[in-house]
Amino acid sequence: MQNIRNIAIIAHVDHGKTTLVDKMLLAGHLFRENQNAGELILDNNDLERERGITILSKNVSITYKDYKINIIDTPGHADFGGEVERVLNMADGCLLLVDAFEGPMPQTRFVLQKAIQMGLKPVVVINKVDKPNCRPDEVQEMVFDLMCNLDATEEQLDFPTIYGSAKNGWMSTDWEKPTENILPVLDAIIEYIPAPTTLEGPAQMLITSLDFSSYVGRIAVGRVHRGELREGMDIALCRKDGTTVKQRIKELHVFEGMGRKRVESVKSGDICALVGIEGFEIGDTVADLNTPEALPRIAIDEPTMSMTFTINDSPFFGRDGKFVTSRHIADRLTRELDRNLALRVKKADNEDVWTVFGRGVLHLSVLIETMRREGYELQVGQPQVIIKEIDGRKCEPVELLTINVPEEYSSKMIDMVTRRKGDLVSMNVQNDRVHLEFNIPSRGIIGLRNNVLTASAGEAIMAHRFLEYQPWKGDIERRTNGSLIAMEAGTAYAYAIDKLQDRGRFFIFPQEEVYAGQVVGENAKDNDIVVNVTKSKKLTNMRASGADDKARIIPPVVFSLEEALEYIKADEYVEVTPHHIRLRKVILDELERKRANK
Repeated sequence: MQNIRNIAIIAHVDHGKTTLVDKMLLAGHLFRENQNAGELILDNNDLERERGITILSKNVSITYKDYKINIIDTPGHADFGGEVERVLNMADGCLLLVDAFEGPMPQTRFVLQKAIQMGLKPVVVINKVDKPNCRPDEVQEMVFDLMCNLDATEEQLDFPTIYGSAKNGWMSTDWEKPTENILPVLDAIIEYIPAPTTLEGPAQMLITSLDFSSYVGRIAVGRVHRGELREGMDIALCRKDGTTVKQRIKELHVFEGMGRKRVESVKSGDICALVGIEGFEIGDTVADLNTPEALPRIAIDEPTMSMTFTINDSPFFGRDGKFVTSRHIADRLTRELDRNLALRVKKADNEDVWTVFGRGVLHLSVLIETMRREGYELQVGQPQVIIKEIDGRKCEPVELLTINVPEEYSSKMIDMVTRRKGDLVSMNVQNDRVHLEFNIPSRGIIGLRNNVLTASAGEAIMAHRFLEYQPWKGDIERRTNGSLIAMEAGTAYAYAIDKLQDRGRFFIFPQEEVYAGQVVGENAKDNDIVVNVTKSKKLTNMRASGADDKARIIPPVVFSLEEALEYIKADEYVEVTPHHIRLRKVILDELERKRANK
């Protein structure tokens, strides 16, 4: 039996978690040093690379000094809580990575809390000590305080701390004495993280994750809890409803480096992938055929937001995308449910509408962005929070919001958040920056990020995580400005836009195609107006001096997908195609809209 260490990596977005794992892979001699500099091995889908965030948890393993270290990379965003919960089930310890300047952030807290409740032993790594004005010693104190607040045990509080810079490739037990490599981290893992307990007896494994291959279908991934699994062995699959089904393991794989290696048997404590098991869900147990015992299932946080997905029925449908029919979208959502744990999909009464439930705007927008890159066209409605009845009272989700801004902007932030029914919980000042904490309804966070960044000249750092359901807080005023709506289909002309600029700001470029009912801009007042942006200049022979000024056009506002979702009103859709994001009214015809509003 080789020595195994199973470890999950926990860190806030952008604290260098994925970079550190890449350096550990290099230390394990699994990669040539000459691979493209700066390219991350782990975040390998385009979306993760563009945004610099981890969305899907991944498994890799390193062999170092006769030890096999299974590393599980976890997402740092609270929106991907579903990913985090099931991943921690496979680990015996965790590597907590903290930025030497920022210290522990709210979303680190979210994952760390789950890890401490599960009794994982932490090793703390304070990264980026080469940054100017970093404060490693203060940060270490902050980590200790945070663990105390999360009710860590004596043993968990007695954690080792390693300092270094993952980007420059060194780690050390003393931050003032840089070393040549990152081996001190690997040594600390071997020394402090406990080996998995080997349990003898009938085989048991909890399915905590899954992979998909177009050749063999769905692959179950998990950690062997007890006993031994062998290739070709008959097993019982214990399902959610209490039934057991006989199945056979066709192939057995363990993780090695970034890939997988086929093996004949796997013993208790190792993480493996099983091929050939059908009809399983995450949380089912693979057990011995003669004595099937189910392990406790994974509890996953409930979704807090919902959105309406529908087929694209605008006049421009089918111009960009390959997959435009309701059948395509239904198949794609069903496939997503297979691996996306925190997602729920409910079909509405009429054919082409689905309600999709998720953990937050980011969770849902990543799904929409992935679909759009695969060639789908769809329309999405305004995000809504999920309301529950608790003891006969109407309750809504409330989140803990933290904003870190320079002192001169703090009053603006407090004003903005309290208008959205947020309550200030704590406020402390550290070197000209103010750290504010609020309890705010999830509804209030939709569309807040843009306003916060604008009001603080881009200086604010904002993060939030789900707290609990609380009684309904009353109405919140969302966007107050009305929309500018195109009157007819055609090409937008600079001449027309120039004459309308005093009405508000535009979202379209000159020479762009528009259709009737498309939202082309934001009105400066609070009502919607229909404008004609397709009017061209009539040419005559008469020329008056001074009448021929050039059209001077203010550049339009270009929305990202999240910004568009947070911006729209209840009677508007975002139309998403592979090359365009357009805003439109649900009812395109102006007369129909007026009738509906009456």
